[in-house]
Amino acid sequence: MRGEGWTRFGLLLAALLLVAGLAAPLAMLLARAFQDVDGHFAGLMHFRAWLGSAQLLRPAWNSLWTSALTTLVVLPVAFLFAYGMTRSRLPGRPFFRAVMLVPILAPSLLPALSLIYLFGNQGLLRWMLPEGGSIYGPAGIIAAQCIYTFPHAAIILSVALGMADARLFEAAETLKAGRWRIFRDVTLPAARYGLVSAGFVVFTLAVTDFGIPKVIGGQFPVLATDVYRQVIGQQNFSMGAVVAIVLLLPALLGFFAERWAQKRQAAAISGRAVLYRPKPRAARDLPLLALCLGVAAVLLGIVGMAVWGSLIRFWPYNLALTFANYDFTSFDASGWGSLFTSMEVALLAAVFGTPVIFSIAYLLERGGPAGPLTGFVRVAAIAPLAVPGLVLGLAYILFFNLPGNPLGFLYGTAAILVLNCVIHFYTVAHLTAVTAIRQLDPEFEAVGESLRVPRWRTYVRVIVPIGLPAILEIAVYLFVNAMTTVSAVIFLYGPDTKPASVAVVHMDEAGQVASAAAMACVILAVTAAAKLLQLAFARLLSGGWRPPA
Repeated sequence: MRGEGWTRFGLLLAALLLVAGLAAPLAMLLARAFQDVDGHFAGLMHFRAWLGSAQLLRPAWNSLWTSALTTLVVLPVAFLFAYGMTRSRLPGRPFFRAVMLVPILAPSLLPALSLIYLFGNQGLLRWMLPEGGSIYGPAGIIAAQCIYTFPHAAIILSVALGMADARLFEAAETLKAGRWRIFRDVTLPAARYGLVSAGFVVFTLAVTDFGIPKVIGGQFPVLATDVYRQVIGQQNFSMGAVVAIVLLLPALLGFFAERWAQKRQAAAISGRAVLYRPKPRAARDLPLLALCLGVAAVLLGIVGMAVWGSLIRFWPYNLALTFANYDFTSFDASGWGSLFTSMEVALLAAVFGTPVIFSIAYLLERGGPAGPLTGFVRVAAIAPLAVPGLVLGLAYILFFNLPGNPLGFLYGTAAILVLNCVIHFYTVAHLTAVTAIRQLDPEFEAVGESLRVPRWRTYVRVIVPIGLPAILEIAVYLFVNAMTTVSAVIFLYGPDTKPASVAVVHMDEAGQVASAAAMACVILAVTAAAKLLQLAFARLLSGGWRPPA
């Protein structure tokens, strides 16, 4: 088979995977929103019921205003933190960067559990709340989501602020512009698209998150928990599909806005740009150091509180330390099995998803023309970023549980969890692979063809070894997210396939907060170990001829 034939065949398999794992389930979700209980066409009946009910509209309004407030709080703090990392001479920047990533390695429920220990009804700092105030509800949701979304905003803004052209600052200083004027007229305009991108990412993450409002939301309804209530509590799949579609709308808006901002940001730096290197200045560096120390203290304090709470015998009456809370068989039927299930699913997602995603990206970038297949796969590879995990999980229920579906055997097995995780986190992994492949010189394939070496052999012997840092990054990304996700798998596990993140939710629902915190800490330990292994392996690679990604 010639190179073009292999490209078409590979992209055909990729299209089938993305249709079965994304397009068909979403189509089934859309169709279910227009059906009654018996599966007959019901038109806009469910949408009219949703719009006509104040009780159903309230979660949408709650999701919007809490997510907007979270965004307004996170953006300035993340901007100043990123500014300190890129535009100052702070000591210990590697430490701050490492601490910044900690919330990404933990389930979103961990900050919510820590806030319960700190400000709950029996919280350590309960006295700090105003009279009649409660952490359960919008205050707790916003506080926990600020911690959960902060790293995502800080990473985006660090990239935006790191792409500074030193010539602009030199010109401004030559014209005797003041520091505030330079910040207002040079720094902010250059970072404005990064701010837009970070804002929409934070808003989307907050509006679609399920774990935090489930744990600390109390009786305060939001869209994510309303989907769960409609499906699990009332078995009303049609109304659940309607709410899921409503939840999808802000995610789509955020997706397109973030993509637009990314493209504009990429075009803001010319090829003649000179890297900006800040000079030491105490009046700037000391306040930024104080801010970064404060952020690091909050992030580490949240993790430390969860660890300490997981070791307390009976909060707050018996503060003696014990490992009894880690005996998960006493609190959940799955016991430690849920952790092993999560590790199995995460490993399979990494082992299966990484070569598939990298190979598809290679076919798209270097495989040559393949007709309409190329365009379809390109669009389908980006689409999962706009689909919340809860929406995709519900779509999987409706599609894979459909009578007569030949793929129905996957329902209730670990395989459907693996497929869901790979598809849900596909886009970021795909973009990582595309970036790595575009950095490689096309001469590799040209030389191989001149020597009559098959394209697949060039791919295996040349492209893959050179791309190992990016491949490892993709594998760890899939592993970490499969370990920590709640919303993507909350609808899909079976009796023998409960993930650890879902076990955290169930233990918290049962009032076993200490054991829930213990499981969340164990998940954090596993993901942190995976990240450290990646860094160690990347350092080994850097000892050779290729630097790490």
